[in-house]
Parts: sequence; structure tokens; C-alpha cells
Amino acid sequence: MYSNLGTAQYDGTANNPVTSVSWNEAARFVNWLNVSSGSVPAYRFTTSGVNDNIVLWDLASAGSGYKEANPFRNSNAKYFLPSENEWYKAAYYDPNKTGGAGYYNYATGSDTAPTAVASGTSGAVYDDQPGPADITSAGGLSPYGTMGQGGNVWEWMETNLSGTNDASGSSRGLRGGSWYSNAFYVASSGRFGYDPSFEGGFAGFRVASLAAVPEPTSLLSTLALVSSGLLLRRRTKNLR
Repeated sequence: MYSNLGTAQYDGTANNPVTSVSWNEAARFVNWLNVSSGSVPAYRFTTSGVNDNIVLWDLASAGSGYKEANPFRNSNAKYFLPSENEWYKAAYYDPNKTGGAGYYNYATGSDTAPTAVASGTSGAVYDDQPGPADITSAGGLSPYGTMGQGGNVWEWMETNLSGTNDASGSSRGLRGGSWYSNAFYVASSGRFGYDPSFEGGFAGFRVASLAAVPEPTSLLSTLALVSSGLLLRRRTKNLR
């Protein structure tokens, strides 16, 4: 289990999650986090276009960081986008669940749909709320202590929608629902996918790490510089 998951932010609306960012853009940001901290890039880009697709790692390019089971990620990287399994466990798994360790249906440690709220530290931000909430007030916590994995904004998975990371241009999975999703999409069964170059006003991302992810406030000045490249345009899609 990874020790920390933190939602990225941008210097615009204070403490709101990033939206309108593609998988490719999120992966480039994660690479910047790695390189700026002295780690290796998590994802292999061989071209400079902001929405160009990754290239799969191989033994020659990643060395000891190459893992045949997941050629998307250099396993020696400190920061990365969570795989679907990593994201799912952080949201729904409780090692101390009554009756034995297991998974809940909602990311608030419950099998009952959470109360829909516009913001706060209980319930979840979904069901036609005005918009995404501050990431510190995005609903109740999962058993692992993560917030906003149900509702607020959809979050990109590292993993292809098919579940196998063998095609760099294939659709990536998104999970969690958003501020206007219904309870079906906030539940553990809710998922869908888009092309890695897709940008939608409802889609954001979460950074995972084996170490603590930097506090978002420490990233604001740098994110302000790269926001013109990351947040190219805002699209919306009424996904219910």
C-alpha cells in the first residue's frame, strides 16, 4: 500500500483540484515531480508534444526499473499515477473491517451511499453539486485516510481501461465520479475511460508515491508556470 496520495492543484482557484487535464499531461507533470526531486521519470516520452503518447519501457531503456507486468511505469520512480488496483485499494479497502479485512462499496468506509454535500468532511461531493470542492473539504475519508475518492472530480488511472498496459494509446480508466455524478458512478463499480489525450472539465488526477507527496501549496508557483501547457482548454461532458 502506498503511503500517501495527494491531489494536484493549480494556481487559479485556491485549493480546487485540477480539471481539464489529459492523462498525457498528468503523466508529464508526474515526470517533472520525479526529475525535480532527483528521481527517474515514471513515464517514457520520446517526443515533446504536450499530448503525445508515451512509449512503453523496455529493459534497455529502464534497466532495473523495467517490469514486464507494467511497461507503462519505471518502477524506480518516486512519483506516479496510481494503477487501478492501487487507487481501488486506497479508496475501498479496510484491513480492520468488521468481520474481517475487505472492501466497501463507497470511498467513505461504507456500503451505503454517502450523503451528497457541496463541501465538508463528511458525505461526498456528488449528485448535481455546484462544482468541485476544496480538496480539504471534499467529503469523508476512506479507511486509509484519503479524501475525495468518491465524487468531486473523476481521476485518471495509470491503467488502460482493458486492465492490461500493453498499448500506449489505448483508453485509460477513470474512477470516483464527480460533483454532478449520481451514486452509481461514485460507487466502487463505477468506471469508464477515455483516450489519453482527452481533456474534460470533470477529469483530474491524483499523485501516488512510495514516499510522502509534496504538499500542493509548495507546488503552486511552479504549476502557475506550466498551467498554460497543462490546462489547454476546458471541455465538459454530461456523464451521468
